[in-house]
Amino acid sequence: MEKVTLNVTGMTCGHCEKAVKNALNTINGVQNVTVYLESGKVEVQYDSQEASVKELKDAIENQGYDVA
Repeated sequence: MEKVTLNVTGMTCGHCEKAVKNALNTINGVQNVTVYLESGKVEVQYDSQEASVKELKDAIENQGYDVA
């Protein structure tokens, strides 16, 4: 298992948190997602054999948020 912390801008509320979590949880290999609204950080635990950081970033960006 790998763990990555992504810096996401544009998240301001519980709906944002849910949108990001739902998008990431649809990716095969994602095991756990923790969103920290105050800091704009998203921790993702995933299987690097099934998912890539690019896929994770793309899923978040497709929800309308920016990943630094």
